[in-house]
Amino acid sequence: QVGGFAWENCGDRRDPVVLQSLSVAPDPISIPGSLRVSAAVNSGKTMASPLKAVLVVEKALGDLWIQLPCIDQLGSCTYDDVCTILDELIPPGTTCPEPLLTYGIPCHCPFKAGSYSLPASDFVLPDMELPSWMTNGNYRVRAVVSNGGEELGCVKLAFSLQSQ
Repeated sequence: QVGGFAWENCGDRRDPVVLQSLSVAPDPISIPGSLRVSAAVNSGKTMASPLKAVLVVEKALGDLWIQLPCIDQLGSCTYDDVCTILDELIPPGTTCPEPLLTYGIPCHCPFKAGSYSLPASDFVLPDMELPSWMTNGNYRVRAVVSNGGEELGCVKLAFSLQSQ
């Protein structure tokens, strides 16, 4: 389903972290604009630092998919510890931003095992200077999260982007 929003788990059946549901509107995603997201995740294991995330981002060019490079922490990047990045964005000791706070979703490591659910919530996508290669089009993302070499979860996303 190219052009429409789609997702799937791509990990081993034994992966402890599984995305159970995810919906995103509007489709295509508009920047700047508002994004309505709902999601549910189940984790059979506490996720602690160092939490490594490997992203492979591809953009459709006709019938071809090309892997986008990692530039300024955007694109096909490897983040050695997501926990550190979260601590930089949201200093430890400060409350988690809404709507995470309302729904009891943590924004710092460690993430305890359990089920986390985000009912439909609106997020504002600001007018940001996107790199020239991140323009209108169809994208695929594969994200793998691991800790100490053990894969915790894997998710594939497909979506369209439309900048105003």
